Amino acid sequence: MTMPANDSDPVLITGAAPSYEQQLATRKRKYVIMMVCRIPCLIAAGLTYHVWWLALGFLAISVPLPWIAVLIANDRPPRKSEHVSTYQPEAKAIESTTHRVIDG
Repeated sequence: MTMPANDSDPVLITGAAPSYEQQLATRKRKYVIMMVCRIPCLIAAGLTYHVWWLALGFLAISVPLPWIAVLIANDRPPRKSEHVSTYQPEAKAIESTTHRVIDG
């Protein structure tokens, strides 16, 4: 049995894009998550300094994370492609050949 919807809940009836504030909040959340993932990599690199190749691996993972986080955070969702009605002239609107005329 389903519960009836609350009358105060808005109903989405269009394919409208999320608002700018929602897009910004989503992009901020992605940025914070990626930057938080960098902290354990740096800590692990510090804890494994005696195994140089492992510490170097953790550093190699943590170095591009800020760059990637900025790229993802600044990327807005693509705009919807809308079909715009434009004038398309026909290839042969007026024929250039002559026609035989028959008088009756």
